[in-house]
Amino acid sequence: MSGVEVVCAGEILVDVIPREVGPYREGTLLEVHFGGAPANVAVGVARLGRRSAFVGSVGKDPFGDMLAEYLASEGVYTGWLARKDARTSLAFVVAKPQGERDFFFYRPPWVATADAMLEDGDVDWEAVRKVKVVHVSGVALSQPPLRDTVLKLMEVARSAGAHVSLDPNYRADIWLGGVERARLEFKSALQRSTVVMLGYDEMEPLLGTSDYREAAEKLLSMAPHLEYAAVRLGSRGAYVATRRGERVLVEAFKVPVVDTTGAGDAWAAGFIVFALLEGRSLHEAVLLSNAVAAVKCTRRGATAGMPKRSELRAFLEERGVRVEL
Repeated sequence: MSGVEVVCAGEILVDVIPREVGPYREGTLLEVHFGGAPANVAVGVARLGRRSAFVGSVGKDPFGDMLAEYLASEGVYTGWLARKDARTSLAFVVAKPQGERDFFFYRPPWVATADAMLEDGDVDWEAVRKVKVVHVSGVALSQPPLRDTVLKLMEVARSAGAHVSLDPNYRADIWLGGVERARLEFKSALQRSTVVMLGYDEMEPLLGTSDYREAAEKLLSMAPHLEYAAVRLGSRGAYVATRRGERVLVEAFKVPVVDTTGAGDAWAAGFIVFALLEGRSLHEAVLLSNAVAAVKCTRRGATAGMPKRSELRAFLEERGVRVEL
């Protein structure tokens, strides 16, 4: 496919989300949703009117069919989606109060499933060299061969002049080696990145600090190619520091929260579009990314609430925010 601007790569899976808050019990009602952080971002970018593709692998099973069909229906290019002789990966969500959640996974290291099986030969390397942004998630770093494929993808893209965006997406359940191994893999990926987007709950395990300003400065000092260090602060908004010396903190929009699953991915999609592709001012890009995440939180499922540009415009107009979209 010609004209792809953003390639999202790594895990793609099914999110299994309970309809009620609290621990699982006999008779718990579950919903099946599209999921996997980089796959969610690919959808978010497409909804905002830019051309995205996904590089990853799903099983030759009904869940794999569901994920592939959903990506295509959202306008994400699926020609680089591999099908493997394995079951599609699953992420079970544990719903908590205020829309928060935990996860446990049916994927490596617990069971052998498709998303971790992406290999070097599955990637169109010439096409990768022509895109503007590559976005990956730290979940992909936990298992080979996916880890090695994603690291090479980051290196190839950055060497070709693309932005390389990393969301650590730390999930303790998939790191049997503990947080120390996760830190090592994160640092390796960070060396290949020009943008990092960190959740507030990842600062302590990955960077040893709970201060978002300190976290951003640490990130900039750790990675020679890093241009943007972003920390998503949930209901408090987002903070972004740049290599150029800019420092911006923008408050979150207040919305009735239904489900925060995928909120960070929605924010990432917004930042990729408004900062990296459209080159808006840092404050405006963060404001718009916050708005994309806020809209997402009003609906269940990682991608169900990700807004189209027209919906984002309406959301902002309702709040008296004037931004050209």
